[in-house]
Amino acid sequence: MIVSTAEFRKGLKILIDNEPFVIVEFQHVKPGKGGAFVKTRIKSLLTGNVLDRTFRSGDKAEVPDVEQRDMQFLYKEEVNYYFMDTVTYDQTFVPETNLGDAVNYLKDGMVIALSFYKGKAIGVELPNFVDLKVVQTEPGIKGDTAQNATKLAMLESGYTLQVPLFLEEGEVVKIDTRTGQYITRVSR
Repeated sequence: MIVSTAEFRKGLKILIDNEPFVIVEFQHVKPGKGGAFVKTRIKSLLTGNVLDRTFRSGDKAEVPDVEQRDMQFLYKEEVNYYFMDTVTYDQTFVPETNLGDAVNYLKDGMVIALSFYKGKAIGVELPNFVDLKVVQTEPGIKGDTAQNATKLAMLESGYTLQVPLFLEEGEVVKIDTRTGQYITRVSR
């Protein structure tokens, strides 16, 4: 499939020099003089490298054949994260460098979409929100009622973030995987 620069959007996967990239940021620019162009920031799905690339308006790019399969996260061993296909039970791994911030939200048994390019696992597609348990945090100080007061909390995935003072260890919180921020407490 071929797409033009008019169809560029955040998250679109394109093929450049036979390497799959995902568009992280883009901006259509129409200067007063000369032709319009599109400034993009793209991230390699194979290496994780981020590049700035400019395309002339009307340029075309090929969409890579990236397959997605539901996989269950099993465990981490050194720098590799191991997953199992929920249908065939085949196991594969993805290097930590290809996962990026996703490592902050993975927990044992979690089912997510894994991306494959030419049969090789290259990354994950996280849901926008995940529920994780607070495993370590300081107790809230009685009488500390300053507006929007927060404290550090460590989640079961090992990720640390700012949460409201009223949260305690053992509670489950909803996290936005796009920003890494606390959204709300999940009722038991």
